[in-house]
Amino acid sequence: MASEHQMPASKQQQASSKIAIFEQENFQGRCHELSGACPNLKEAGPRCHTRTAPRISWVGYEQASCKGEQFVFEKGEYPRWDSWTNSRRSDSITSLRPIKVVRAPRQPLPTRQTKDSQEHKIVLYENPSFTGKKIEIIDDDVPSFHAHGYQEKVSSVRVQSGTWVGYQYPGYRGYQYLFEKGDYKDSSDFGAQHPQIQSVRRIRDMQWHQRGAYHPTN
Repeated sequence: MASEHQMPASKQQQASSKIAIFEQENFQGRCHELSGACPNLKEAGPRCHTRTAPRISWVGYEQASCKGEQFVFEKGEYPRWDSWTNSRRSDSITSLRPIKVVRAPRQPLPTRQTKDSQEHKIVLYENPSFTGKKIEIIDDDVPSFHAHGYQEKVSSVRVQSGTWVGYQYPGYRGYQYLFEKGDYKDSSDFGAQHPQIQSVRRIRDMQWHQRGAYHPTN
């Protein structure tokens, strides 16, 4: 696969929307590329064991039609299932779609030399319909809500800007919940069976995961 600096500028944007899926671990076996949402990978190509994610971010789902447990893929390489999740409930991905990133007006796309310029703001509430105790997070990643004095459940979420990933446990562990811009009035709106989120982080355009989300990065 050619890197971005090897491609003509006219083709970089087209390549940035693709994700490559491999049949076997460590990028072996048959490869299938996607450039848009796929409601059923079993009908589109090989079973999804590993992948390399491109410039934009994607979200995979345990079940077809973008349902079930969620797995977020940012720019980087994911050689094994445990490089994109540590929930250990499932190693299977059946559907995929690109993540929606809404930018402020006149905001330029980030380049290789710039950092993510998007603002990020999320408010998480104890009770459904945005009531009860809340924690507001602006332009920061929070590995533990307990460390910030918030020990309540999370039943509703309002994303005012940016794109976020919430995690069931501290330290970005457990089930993942994608939060794109908008309102989530109840935990079922973001795919959670129980209203429990204990850490959250931003999805940043220029972040590179060399060996997946659960490995140290420079």
